[in-house]
Amino acid sequence: MATSTAAVLSPPAVAGLRLAPSPRAAASFRGVSPPARRSVAARAALEPSVVISLSTGLSLVMGRFVFFNFQRENVAKQVPEQNGKTHFEAGDERAKEFAGILKSNDPVGFNLVDVLAWGSIGHIVAYYILATTSNGYDPPFFG
Repeated sequence: MATSTAAVLSPPAVAGLRLAPSPRAAASFRGVSPPARRSVAARAALEPSVVISLSTGLSLVMGRFVFFNFQRENVAKQVPEQNGKTHFEAGDERAKEFAGILKSNDPVGFNLVDVLAWGSIGHIVAYYILATTSNGYDPPFFG
């Protein structure tokens, strides 16, 4: 009896890179079958690619057609000044912005920086929607 208890409580022996047959396997109960395994897959409530695409597209449209003038007016107010002149007008040659990144063929001037900013806002909103709907929270903005 002491040998079977010692075999059950002993740590597994290592033989090379594989575990050696454990004495625990011989001392296991024969009549008990392991529980049946169920395959449980987590499924999102919404299709992620559709939500991200729609949210990003809607954000870009809102940034281009709704908030563009408001954004440009606020940026124009924030130009740093010294003695009533902008830094560039006062003689600071390095204060001028690099114009290449702000050029676009868009009629109102929606440029690369605007696309990246509004696209990232769209992605943030999309991931919020996906995270809240997949964890059981039912937000009121769907109906």
